[in-house]
Amino acid sequence: MEFYSKAPELMKAVYGLGNAVNECGLEKGLLHLIKLRASQINGCSFCVDMHSREARQDGETEQRLYLVVAWKESPLFTTRERAAFAWTEAVTRIADAGVSDQLYEETRKHFSEEEMTKLTVALGMINVWNRLCVSFHAIHPVESAKAA
Repeated sequence: MEFYSKAPELMKAVYGLGNAVNECGLEKGLLHLIKLRASQINGCSFCVDMHSREARQDGETEQRLYLVVAWKESPLFTTRERAAFAWTEAVTRIADAGVSDQLYEETRKHFSEEEMTKLTVALGMINVWNRLCVSFHAIHPVESAKAA
């Protein structure tokens, strides 16, 4: 389903919040990484493709993008990025276990309360996009090679 055209006023608001998130003051690279990680968790191929492409365009390395899915085992990420990934996983999977006081305190070591609010809104936003794209089977661009 082409959901953009089915509820244009609502989608206009979704785009508006997305633009506000992108301009909220958090590092652009960090936003790419958390959007990519949430999209991986949610199995959103459209968003994984889009956010990995955007991150590369903004200078992110291929190796770090490949390793986002295994960030806990990779030394390539800063402590701030690691805190953001842990927060991303808890917020994206909030129904599983909520967000612990321990995780909140650990995240506060790397983000101010204002930044945590912005980070959480950014995660809410990508989770909205993931739910739209996965629910309505949005297909990422396919260049030349297709599955056999």
